[in-house]
Amino acid sequence: MKSIKITIQGRVQGVGFRYCTKMVADQLNITGIVKNQSDGSVYIEAQGNPQAVHNFAKKIIASPSPSGRVSNYTIADNEIKEYTSFEVTL
Repeated sequence: MKSIKITIQGRVQGVGFRYCTKMVADQLNITGIVKNQSDGSVYIEAQGNPQAVHNFAKKIIASPSPSGRVSNYTIADNEIKEYTSFEVTL
């Protein structure tokens, strides 16, 4: 099991980015959360099979939303949490 946290900056709010992120997570069997931040960024916690987490991060950095655009991001290891699904939160 691998767990990461990602902060995404760019055109990522108001373009369906969180919901597209959830679709990618569901396809790859990733659990965690995605939420908008007050500074205009999106925060993600993702965990699952190490290869699936790697593939998830690559797809998110490329922007899963057709209208979105990622200009900057940070990825760091995160502690394992008790997520049972991937949720869009507020």
